[in-house]
Amino acid sequence: MNLMPRTDVFFYPFHLCHERTLERLLAKFARVHFRDFMALQLSPFCGTTAYPDRMGDSFPDLVTVGRLLQGYNVSGPLSPETVTAIDRDLSDPSWRALFHTALTEDRRFQRGLFDEALIAESSMTHTDKPSLFTRLRKEDFPAVPFTVAGIGQLSRQRLTGRQADPFDYGLALLKTSASLVYTIQLAAAQRLAMATDSHAHFTLLALTAERDGITLENYWIERSGY
Repeated sequence: MNLMPRTDVFFYPFHLCHERTLERLLAKFARVHFRDFMALQLSPFCGTTAYPDRMGDSFPDLVTVGRLLQGYNVSGPLSPETVTAIDRDLSDPSWRALFHTALTEDRRFQRGLFDEALIAESSMTHTDKPSLFTRLRKEDFPAVPFTVAGIGQLSRQRLTGRQADPFDYGLALLKTSASLVYTIQLAAAQRLAMATDSHAHFTLLALTAERDGITLENYWIERSGY
């Protein structure tokens, strides 16, 4: 039995997208849904920062006419169900290999996880100090076991310099998986298609869905010229 394509789509993994990507989504779907910024709480004393900006700030008319919907909350402590789903990603060698390639080679993927200063540092050639991304490329991180609980334990330690590399890597893993797990959960609950203009995230989500036997409508919007 052929199912009718969905009229609504959930953009992932970020809470904002490029104007041209939005235009292309609106040409294909009646309504585009956006999450709020994801601020994860790893422990009572450690978490990521949330920003109040939303897509509707730049396109209030689209919100008014109902073509842009927003306000999906993906912040705070992780539920047990979400932790279990993230740990499945983190223990999957194929998922980890795809993540590592994107983390070390895809600048746009890096920008979703690290400060721009750290990314710029990786392209500097006039320093003898290896950048974070240089160290991550050389280390055997894809084979290092990570769990949500283990990353939470690392967040409670006072780590500096290279000692902090495992936490930085683990947090990047956690944030990436959490953003995709929330996407699948929200899309299923709201009966939405999913779309992204990040090929790395598209591939990672597709791998998760195939591994876990999840049927979904997933689209990659290829960026060309912007």
